[in-house]
Amino acid sequence: MARRCAICGKGPAAGYSLSHSHVRSHRRFLPNLQRVRVVIGGVARRASVCTACLKAGRARRAVYAPVRASSEAAKTAATSAAPST
Repeated sequence: MARRCAICGKGPAAGYSLSHSHVRSHRRFLPNLQRVRVVIGGVARRASVCTACLKAGRARRAVYAPVRASSEAAKTAATSAAPST
C-alpha cells in the first residue's frame, strides 16, 4: 500500500535529521495517514486519508447505517395488507 493520501495525494517527503553537533543524516517525513471509511465518487470505501484532509473536511466520512424500510414503504405495505371493507 502506498503511503499517499487518497484525497490530496500527500506523500513522503525527504529531509535531514540534524544532531546537536550539526551532523545531517537523511530521513523521510511520512504523512499522518489514517485508514477510514470515506465517500469517494459516491461510493463508501476504506482509504488512507491524511489527518489534514480529515480536519479540513475534504474527506467526507461514510457512516454505518442499518438498512431499514422507509416510512412510506412501511405505510404502503401496512395499508395493502389490511382487509378492505
